[in-house]
Amino acid sequence: MKFAYRQFFVPDLTKPKNSEKQIMVKLMKLYFAPLEGITTYTYRNIHKEFFGGCDEYFAPFITPSANEKVSIKSLRDIMPENNRNLQPAVQVMANQPEAFLNFEEKIKELGYTSVNLNFGCPSSTVVKKNRGAGALLDIEKLDNFLKGVFEKSSLQISVKTRIGFFGADEMQGIMAVYNKYPISRLIVHPRTRQDYYSGIPDMAAFEEALCCAKMPVCYNGNIFSVKDFEGIRERFGGLDSVMIGRGAISNPAIFREIKGGEKLKTRELVDFTKALKEKYLDLLGSEIYTLHKLKEIWIYNMWNYPDEKKLLKAIKKSNRLADLICAIECLPEL
Repeated sequence: MKFAYRQFFVPDLTKPKNSEKQIMVKLMKLYFAPLEGITTYTYRNIHKEFFGGCDEYFAPFITPSANEKVSIKSLRDIMPENNRNLQPAVQVMANQPEAFLNFEEKIKELGYTSVNLNFGCPSSTVVKKNRGAGALLDIEKLDNFLKGVFEKSSLQISVKTRIGFFGADEMQGIMAVYNKYPISRLIVHPRTRQDYYSGIPDMAAFEEALCCAKMPVCYNGNIFSVKDFEGIRERFGGLDSVMIGRGAISNPAIFREIKGGEKLKTRELVDFTKALKEKYLDLLGSEIYTLHKLKEIWIYNMWNYPDEKKLLKAIKKSNRLADLICAIECLPEL
């Protein structure tokens, strides 16, 4: 079966003039990457209320169960009633076309018309099942999987990928597979699976992917500030979009800042945390579970306060929600 390609995306790697910068930021899409256990619908809803700025939130990946069925529980995070005034991008990890197509039917019933395939997750528990970045180990199987999906799917399908499993030299073969299919957008995290999240993203490998891609390309990886974003935008002028994950958890105002809005304030972070606390308490019915959730988020938030080692220690050692709130109330203004 032949697939009809969307219009080819031809990147312009020249740097824009200063007068063009604001226009380019407006044209580029800004995506909030999914972080398992953090960016659930509770977090997404409150983030939009307090900060906003991103063009689309990606929900953490959903994986069909062992028998390839999709439970109602696994769909809870993307249920329309749980996502106020926003429809997140749905992400799935599957290694069998039948599992994907079964999942597709479930999300179409919920009103979704697109889905993101995850070939980027480096987790060992995921990889050993040939899911996530594990799919990159066998290019022939990856090709067969995508063929089985695109032959029958009626959804718009984007892909999130790494540049290889062991090394960046795998990128050329991976791109040859992706370019065979009408992928709506390719989100590239320029690290290998072996890199996990350490080291510096391989910009040369990303540029190679950008130059040969037959679809719009999104950059993902190590954007923690407006300066980081500007560096990526100026180096890769033909980018379609940028995805930010850990940088958006540490600074939830980063999308607003990129678009020229106000910088993050400590008071905002404190109020944001209090709003999350109330929602988590209501949802989880447990102070200890809520405390664990907020601690995980504040490990990232404290990147904004590198000199506040005592307060970081106090946050980590908090045994009650009141202790954590007291600690963050003592933080200096940014």
